[in-house]
Amino acid sequence: MIKVGILGAAGYTGGELIRLLINHPDAEIVFAHSESNAGNSVSGVHEGLYGESNLLFSSEMPFDDIDVVFFCFGHGKSEQFLKEHDIPAHVKIIDLAQDFRLNGSDDIKSNISEYTPEHHDFVYGLPEINKQKIATAMHVANPGCFATCIQLGLLPAAQMKLITEDVTVNAITGSTGAGQKPVCTTHFSWRNNNLSIYKPFRHQHIPEIRQSVKQIQGFLDASIDFIPYRGDFPRGIFATIIVRTNAPSEDIVTGYKEFYQDAAFTHYIDKDIDLKQVVNTNKALVHVEKFGDKLLITSCIDNLLKGAVGQAVQNMNIMFGIDETAGLRLKASAF
Repeated sequence: MIKVGILGAAGYTGGELIRLLINHPDAEIVFAHSESNAGNSVSGVHEGLYGESNLLFSSEMPFDDIDVVFFCFGHGKSEQFLKEHDIPAHVKIIDLAQDFRLNGSDDIKSNISEYTPEHHDFVYGLPEINKQKIATAMHVANPGCFATCIQLGLLPAAQMKLITEDVTVNAITGSTGAGQKPVCTTHFSWRNNNLSIYKPFRHQHIPEIRQSVKQIQGFLDASIDFIPYRGDFPRGIFATIIVRTNAPSEDIVTGYKEFYQDAAFTHYIDKDIDLKQVVNTNKALVHVEKFGDKLLITSCIDNLLKGAVGQAVQNMNIMFGIDETAGLRLKASAF
């Protein structure tokens, strides 16, 4: 059994991670750390777990007793934690924050978050392009939720070297993407029956999207013009992406199918997709359609699963050499 520790276990990602791991055939949670909830039952905070676990939140962090630790911190806290604590060299780390996602290359240096150190050994944890590196990594930086959805839409086009002009992206996310701490834009009376944009053209996930596109295409001279939307639903991300290209539609579809033919959870679909096909799963669905010289790409994921802890567990499975899909065969909400 893989012995697991969880830091920041009381938030949305911590709760979803616990939900997956208590049903994982090859993993055992040794501790779920939360200073503010120490001694309280996990199911008392994550109430969807009533009857499934007697686990208590811990104030202790017995790193010598685990094989892997998940960082479910807010952005900027992971790097500081590693400066202040000694984690044994044998313990693998999967960080769900943005602290170690960027490699500090010149191409993205102007966009690097203030939280991201320029030199580190974390592997960017997008299995569709980095599976071999993840398999031998001790430290993995889990991708952002918007970044995952948008990259999975763009990367096959990058493989075909189609991204030579500015890319237009619109994507909408559920309220859980803002975290568990209540703020005015997650308040029910504001969010319900409402729609708004935030951080247009400057969202923090743009640099990691650029980084992956450049990795696959070999160059990226175009901009990623991304407008994020807040949706009036709890979970999921749906993205529409426009790329200008004169490549034949048949060749593009073939390229997308070939790119994902061996992917465990990302699937090209021949018809229009919708959000309920992926909510509550670790799946990503992608579809493309050509309109003149415009390639319309649609992609969707669950922001808490494929966009966060589902992908983190997928990375854990790869790092420990077990079935990539272990603990992740989940049914979509659908109806």
